[in-house]
Amino acid sequence: MAAAPSRCLLVTGPPGMGKTTLVMRVFETLRGSHPNLTIRGFYTREVREGGERVGFEVVTLDGRSGPLSSSKVSSSESVRWPTVGKYKVDVASLESLALPELQVKEETDLFIIDEVGKMELFSSAFFPAVMRVIESNIPVLATIPIPRHGRDIPGVARLRNHPGAAVFALNTGNRDTMKDTIYNQLSSLLQKR
Repeated sequence: MAAAPSRCLLVTGPPGMGKTTLVMRVFETLRGSHPNLTIRGFYTREVREGGERVGFEVVTLDGRSGPLSSSKVSSSESVRWPTVGKYKVDVASLESLALPELQVKEETDLFIIDEVGKMELFSSAFFPAVMRVIESNIPVLATIPIPRHGRDIPGVARLRNHPGAAVFALNTGNRDTMKDTIYNQLSSLLQKR
């Protein structure tokens, strides 16, 4: 008997490899080919000023957005925010946008989560919400960072090793064909729902 196809598709790869671009292309293709699907989730987008990356924002699939992190923010409240490299992480903004998108609802056909990474995991509510989505039996397309210096972030390692997860490692040689592979697997899952 063949194993059931994974319901949780995780895209990983080095920073700048095109994980978000891939996920958004799959999302747009699915929306075009399956217009009645209810797809919930969010993605992260770079914020640039004068060609320089100064932060990231969270964007819901229905177009709402807010800050995720910034190297430019300096308010009295941001002094207490966690940092990743030069970026201060706005956990409250992340939670206000992402957590409602991660509510498991009967009518949801697919979740898109870009990304489950160090910044997002500063939210104590984020990872439990992601795990509820993963355990819901609703298909998920998510991105995760590659381990750095041989060490994985504990929450990311739990996802990567989840029995229902399939990991797709993106690289320059496969990133063009990977979209079709992931789209086809999701289409197959969605037709069985």
